[in-house]
Amino acid sequence: MTAITATGERLLFRDVRVFDGQSGTLAHGDVLIDGDRILAVSESPIGDEPGRETTVVDGGGRVLMPGMSDAHVHLVGNANSYLDLLTGSQAHIALNGVAEARDMLLRGFTAVRDMAGDTASIKSAVDRGLFPGPRIYPSQAAISQTSGHGDFGFVYETPTELGGAESRAETIGFMRVANGEPQVLAAVREQLKRGASQIKLMVGGGAASVYDPLYTVQFTPQELRAAVDAATDYGTYVATHVYNVAGIRRAVDAGVRSIEHGHLADEATVALLAEREVWLSMQPFAEDDHHYPDPGRADKNRRICGGVEQVYRWARAHGVDVAFGTDLLLEPQSASRQSEMVARLADHYSNLDALRMVTSGNARLFRLAGERDPYREAPFGVVAPGAWADVLLVDGNPVEDLSLLADPGKHLVVVVKGGVIVKNAL
Repeated sequence: MTAITATGERLLFRDVRVFDGQSGTLAHGDVLIDGDRILAVSESPIGDEPGRETTVVDGGGRVLMPGMSDAHVHLVGNANSYLDLLTGSQAHIALNGVAEARDMLLRGFTAVRDMAGDTASIKSAVDRGLFPGPRIYPSQAAISQTSGHGDFGFVYETPTELGGAESRAETIGFMRVANGEPQVLAAVREQLKRGASQIKLMVGGGAASVYDPLYTVQFTPQELRAAVDAATDYGTYVATHVYNVAGIRRAVDAGVRSIEHGHLADEATVALLAEREVWLSMQPFAEDDHHYPDPGRADKNRRICGGVEQVYRWARAHGVDVAFGTDLLLEPQSASRQSEMVARLADHYSNLDALRMVTSGNARLFRLAGERDPYREAPFGVVAPGAWADVLLVDGNPVEDLSLLADPGKHLVVVVKGGVIVKNAL
């Protein structure tokens, strides 16, 4: 895996207030980008360099901040409806994903962790500069047991384990069904072969799936440990979809590093995450983020959303490392809620802590990919010398008003990724 190479261009932001991704103090000055990295952050004016052409952006006192990240996206799942995934060609599905990658970048998300879907080719095209998009950390197909959260085969179809054909979700690389340690090992290694930077397993029931109530615990301890061992051998980690207490505890005991969701946890289990230094990758869901045509899944969605406030509260109290993600899925018309969900963090955290979460905080989680990290040559999520040049110029001060980020079309006036201006509304 390779990172984007330097462009050799010089870009200077003058007269900006800098939120560096960590400090609550906004330094006033200039920020110089050289190629794809930040070269300098200075409170004194930075001049031209003889013999070098410099693009100058007059910030007019606006706030310059790191690009945001989303720890739980589904590029192809978010860009395509259920009907698209069921009937569309591979090209149709992928091209919709390419368009969504562009839209996410324009919303200010310069890095995303994709948690189910065949996105390695999209990532490659974006990294080569063929299409605009964020830095993508692919998980490739999420791995599920038969009848688990990722088993989208119809009930009248014979499971693959019993001689049946793959479901549509498997043939398009969105899910992989595996049972028993040998199959789990093969499924993990398959995703690594296909370009995964981390591995995603389904360890409990979910709202979008039909066959698994929320209380179910999926994969045996032995299967989970096999997945963790295979990922560890490749220098990376396992993240697990799970809401319930038993599933979270089983995943933590197996050595999983990131709990995706966790909305039905109790306080003792949240405290355990802090004790074991396991990330909680959580989403500030509202009930109408997702819509389900049947009462069973609608009820599951309602129960999940009911846990948002209390789990955030316990996580704050116990000092859990919390990441921000959105997990929008199968409703392309709702994709823009990604920005609204950032603003919702203000219901649970200070503006400053929320901004840290969506910049430098998420970046720490992404870095757990170790040698599989495709962008490990430089930091991101910060405005600092040597970091990737992924920055946003905001019309207004998000440290004072986080809701500005809910309307990127209006308030994100400049978007830069890898030193390249992808939006300039000035």
